[in-house]
Amino acid sequence: MKAILTVCRIELARIFHLKPAFAVLVVASVIYAAFYPQPYRTEALRDVPIAVVDLDGTASSRELARRVDASADVAVSAVFPDQAGARREVYTRNLYGVLVIPQYFERDLLHHRQSPIALYADASYFLIYQRLSGGVVAVARTMGAEVETARLIAAKVDPVLAAAAADPMPLTAVPLFNPQGGYATYILPAAFVLILQQTLLIGVGLLGTYKNNQLSSELTAAASPAGVVAGKLLAYLILETVIMSFYLIALPYLYSIPRLGTPLSIFAFALPFVLAVSSLGLVLAGLFRDPLTVQLVSAALGIPFLFLAGFSWPTEAIPPFLHAVATLLPSTSAINGMVAISQLGASIPDVRQPFLTLWILAAIYTVIAILLESRSRRTMVAL
Repeated sequence: MKAILTVCRIELARIFHLKPAFAVLVVASVIYAAFYPQPYRTEALRDVPIAVVDLDGTASSRELARRVDASADVAVSAVFPDQAGARREVYTRNLYGVLVIPQYFERDLLHHRQSPIALYADASYFLIYQRLSGGVVAVARTMGAEVETARLIAAKVDPVLAAAAADPMPLTAVPLFNPQGGYATYILPAAFVLILQQTLLIGVGLLGTYKNNQLSSELTAAASPAGVVAGKLLAYLILETVIMSFYLIALPYLYSIPRLGTPLSIFAFALPFVLAVSSLGLVLAGLFRDPLTVQLVSAALGIPFLFLAGFSWPTEAIPPFLHAVATLLPSTSAINGMVAISQLGASIPDVRQPFLTLWILAAIYTVIAILLESRSRRTMVAL
C-alpha cells in the first residue's frame, strides 16, 4: 500500500509540473466548462423570423398573421404583397420561412369550406424548421377549431357540445425531465461526459509518454507493475473527483439544467468511468509511446467518439457492428447511465447494465495497462 501511495504522490506532482498534461487535464477542463455551454444557454429557439404573404387582406387573414406573430416560436418580420419579394428574403437568409394566406381565405371560412394556407420553411436547419412548422400548425389548428365552434353555435348547437365537436381530443403535453423543451438540457449532460473522457484520455496519455530515466527508476523501485498502475489510477481518481464534481454537480446548477440525481449516486457511477478512461489512457500511452502520436490519435478519434456516443447520432440508427465497437468506449455506457442518474433520478440498480459494463472495461484496460507496464520494464532492463 505504501508503494501505491508513493506512485500516487509522484503522479500527482507530475500532473501539476508537466505543462502539456496540466494544460489538458486542468486548463482545458476550465475552458470547456466556461465556453462550451454558451451557445446553448437560450435553451430553445424563439421568434424565428418569417414573412407573410397575405393575398386576402381581410380581417380573418390579418388575425391569423397576428396570432402567428404572437406565438413564442415565430415572429412575423415582414409582410409582402407577393411571393417573389418574400422568396428573395429567404434566399438571403434574412428570413427562414414564408406563410402564404390564399385569396378568398375569409370567404371560404364563412361558407364552411376548407381554406388551406401554405408554409414554405427552410428545412436545411432542422431546429428552425421544427419551430416554424410547429408554431404555425398550432396556431392554424387553434383558429380552425374556433371557427368550427362558432359555426356550430350559430347553428343552435350547445356551446359545450360545439367546443367538444370542434376539438374532441384536446392534448395536454407535459414535458418530463426537460420542462423547457430545450436543446441545452438534452445536449449538455451528455457532452460533459464526453469532454471529461477526452481531456482525461489525452492527459493520461501525455503523462504516460513523457518519461525520463530517473523517474522510471524511481517508479521501478517503488512498486511492481500492478502497483504502478494502481498508484497512477488513484492519482487520476483524486484529480477527477474535483473536476467531475464541478462538471456533474456544479455546472448543471450554474446553467439551470434539471438534476434529480443525488451526489452519492453520481459519484458511485462516475467511479468505474474514471477508472476505465484512465486505464484506457495508460493503454494508449503504452502502445504509442510518443506524446505527439497520442495527441494526433486522440484528436482524430474525437469526432468518431462524438458520433458513437449515441446522442448526436441516435443509438437506434447506429449499425450493430459500430454499436458493438462503441461499447468498448467508456463514454457510451457512461452517457446512458449518467444521464439516467443525474437527470431522470435513476438509482444504481436501475442502470446496472452500463454500470457493470464500465467495471468490466475498467478491469480489462487495467490488466492490459499492467501487461504493457511489465513489457516496458523488460525493455528497459534489456537496454
